[in-house]
Amino acid sequence: MRTRRIILLVGILTLLVTALAACGGGGSKLGTAKNPIVMSFVPSGDTQDIIASGDALAKMISDRTGLTVTSNVGTDFSSVREAMCAGKAHIGWLNTFNYVLANEQCGVDAGMVTSRFGKSSYAGQIIVRADSGIKTIEDLKGKVMCWVDPASTSGYIIPRIMLAANGLDPDKDFSQTVEAGSHNNVVTQVYNGDCDAGATFSDARTGIEKEFPDVLEKVVVLATTSDIPNDSVSFIKDFPAEMRTKIIDALLDISASPEGQEALNTLYNIESLVKADDSFYDTFRADLSRAGINIEELAK
Repeated sequence: MRTRRIILLVGILTLLVTALAACGGGGSKLGTAKNPIVMSFVPSGDTQDIIASGDALAKMISDRTGLTVTSNVGTDFSSVREAMCAGKAHIGWLNTFNYVLANEQCGVDAGMVTSRFGKSSYAGQIIVRADSGIKTIEDLKGKVMCWVDPASTSGYIIPRIMLAANGLDPDKDFSQTVEAGSHNNVVTQVYNGDCDAGATFSDARTGIEKEFPDVLEKVVVLATTSDIPNDSVSFIKDFPAEMRTKIIDALLDISASPEGQEALNTLYNIESLVKADDSFYDTFRADLSRAGINIEELAK
């Protein structure tokens, strides 16, 4: 009898531990003050602007859903993906390449994509100073090149494919390469002459136009990449379906409101948000495969 009671007690304790682990936050339900939903952003632009906009969006979501949502900005692009795969962030505003890698690594799933200028796709670009004398991609050989981050889709991955397709080896043909950390920083370094050329999304130059009003004249576009599917608002695997629906509906409402449009524009120059699923990125995966980039291998 005593043995049966011990077995029963152990079983009950096991169930309790499992339930507490599933809830996280010391047993508190996800979306409460003790166990908030963490929304993480990549440092694509000005970090202080992203922090302020992220906090504003988190509050708007909380106001509309009753869920406690907090926000943070990753130290680099990959850190947001890593936080989601480790369960330290629940929602990620991931750039395209980081998203497909996170989906492969740990089942992160897209719920929405961004829209700019009425489109859910964009392009990358190579920029140079207007007075640099650089007129073709071939002229970049031996120059100083600015990248955003190795996990940046338009600020690294796709422009490198374009350069290689035009006969330039992005690993060998530059005299120096610089990882600037954000699109704004790349444009600024090209504007200041610290880099001869840089890779950004199109048209990242406008991101520093307030500080440098003549940037569109002094920094010009040398080349533009093919279309890239826009960045996503993604959820970790097994994120509660009801909460996911509430948050997506709230973000759709937010993106239609004046205060939401202001926050989204400041965040990443986003015009609106659109519902989407993982299949939205299938064409991009095929493009990477044709370029010899194996997502499955990179995800290991």
